[in-house]
Amino acid sequence: MKAAVLHILGTSPRCEEFSEPVAGDGEVIVHMHAAALKPVDKQMASGAHYASPRTLPCVCGIDGVGHLEDGQRVFFGGPRAPYGAMAERTVAYKAFTFPLPEELSDETAAAIMNPGVSAWLTLSGRAKITAGDNVLVLGATGVTGQLAMRIAKLLGARRVVGVGRNAEILRGLHMLGADAVIQLDGRDVELSEAFAREAGESGFQVVIDYVWGKPAEAFFAATTRKEFAAIGSEIRYVQAGEGAGPTVTLPAAVLRSAPLTIMGTAGIPPREVLVDAMQKVMAHAASGELKIETERVPLADIDQAWGREQKGRRFVVVP
Repeated sequence: MKAAVLHILGTSPRCEEFSEPVAGDGEVIVHMHAAALKPVDKQMASGAHYASPRTLPCVCGIDGVGHLEDGQRVFFGGPRAPYGAMAERTVAYKAFTFPLPEELSDETAAAIMNPGVSAWLTLSGRAKITAGDNVLVLGATGVTGQLAMRIAKLLGARRVVGVGRNAEILRGLHMLGADAVIQLDGRDVELSEAFAREAGESGFQVVIDYVWGKPAEAFFAATTRKEFAAIGSEIRYVQAGEGAGPTVTLPAAVLRSAPLTIMGTAGIPPREVLVDAMQKVMAHAASGELKIETERVPLADIDQAWGREQKGRRFVVVP
C-alpha cells in the first residue's frame, strides 16, 4: 500500500510502498479517507516531541478518518506503530475509534477533531472556564487558537481577546466572537501595555497560551503589581504551546504579587472526559458552530506539503 513513510528523524516523509497492516486482538483495519497534517505530526517526525518514533521507518499521522471493514465511518486516534494515518490503510485499537455524524465531512472531521478537542479540554478541563469569565488567547491566529476563541464563547465567556501575528487572520477573529485583538508586532513594553489595557478593571480570569516565549513574558510583566493590593479574581494560565519560544524568564515578583496560577495541558484525560469533549466538538462542527478552513493534499504530494506554511488553515492528506 502507499503511505507517507519517514526514514530519518528531521526529514520529510515520502509517499512510497509500505507493508500492509494486520489487525491483532482488539484492533481494526481502517481504510483511510483523510488525515490532517498537524504541528504535532511535524514535531514527532523531527524527533523533538517526547512521543517521537523510536523505530524507523514508520508511517506519519496520529489520527484521521476512514471506514472499518463493516463500512462504518469513524474518527480514530493512536494507530499502532509503525503504522500511521497518512496511508491507504492503517491499524488502530477498536476502543479508539468513534462513529461520525453524517453531517460532518471527512475533511472537516479529520481537520477539526484534534485541535477542537484540544481547545475544548484546555478551556473546560484545565482552565475550568465559567460563564462570565474574561479570556485571553495567545496565538489566536493559529488553527487551534481560532477554535479556542470560538469555543470560549460557546462555553460562556463574557469577553474574549485574541493575540497573534497574522494581521489578516487577526482582523477576521471578530467573526469568531473576539471582542478585541492585539497584534504581536511591537516592542515588549508596548505589548505589556496592550495586555493591561485590554484586561481593564475586571482582568482576565483565563489565559490560553499557544506561543510562550516573549509574549508570555510581556503578559507576566503586565500582571505584576507595583504595590501591595487586595487579591482580585485568580488568573488561570494554561500553557499549551511554544510557537514563540520554548522558555521564559519568570521573575518571582510575578507569582508573589498577582493571583496567578500557571499550569500545563497535562496530557490525555480519562476516556470518559475525552469522549465527552469529542462528542461536543463533533456536534458543534456538524451544526456549523465550529468551522475550520482546510486544503486537500494528495498523499503522493506529502513531501512537498510537509514544509509549506498552512497560515491558519489545515492541510488534509487524502490517499
